[in-house]
Amino acid sequence: MVRIKPGASRRCAAIIGDVVGSRRSPDRAGLHHRLTEALQSIGAAALDPPALTVGDEFQGTYPTVGAAIDAAFALRLAVSPVIDMRFGIGWGEATILDAGAGIQDGPAWWAAREAIEWTATAQRQPGLAMVRTAFRAQDGHRADAGSINAALLCRDHLIGSLDDRSMRILRGLMDDKPKKDLAAEEAISPSAVSQRAGRDGLDLIVLACEYLRSVP
Repeated sequence: MVRIKPGASRRCAAIIGDVVGSRRSPDRAGLHHRLTEALQSIGAAALDPPALTVGDEFQGTYPTVGAAIDAAFALRLAVSPVIDMRFGIGWGEATILDAGAGIQDGPAWWAAREAIEWTATAQRQPGLAMVRTAFRAQDGHRADAGSINAALLCRDHLIGSLDDRSMRILRGLMDDKPKKDLAAEEAISPSAVSQRAGRDGLDLIVLACEYLRSVP
């Protein structure tokens, strides 16, 4: 974690995430515990490791948009299918207001809030029901926002179309597990894993994640 003095600003990718339909969960305490554990696994590359703020919402900052996108995706895979997450990622200046309390403000956070609010609204539209991640940037600071959002929309649609087995296989592929090992875990043939990876776009998702991870 990089610490800076109160009043100082830095350009970064802010991420806000929350749980979809958390009020319908029969075990809010269990949900909170599982989410807290999962958040610890995505803090290594963070400037400010993501942490829960109020209820099931978490916030954190990363040095690049690609790192924030990668963290959001890793968290989504870690808690799926038990917990469904949505994310807003914002790029811009973030100002430290109170270093001790971890209070920040600024365009990066405003952009992230705008992004997650858009995501929540988009999910209510039939054609965008699988959207889970959106990106916004401080005015004039990014020329690639449209391209990033196009990639996120397509990846979200692919992920939203997967069944539980394909999600498990995708999680393994993202961890660089050989397909023959994944086949053994699923008690199916390596050929069946390869066919599923091609049919469901799992290899494509892994490749898209590699490209998105490199976004500055």
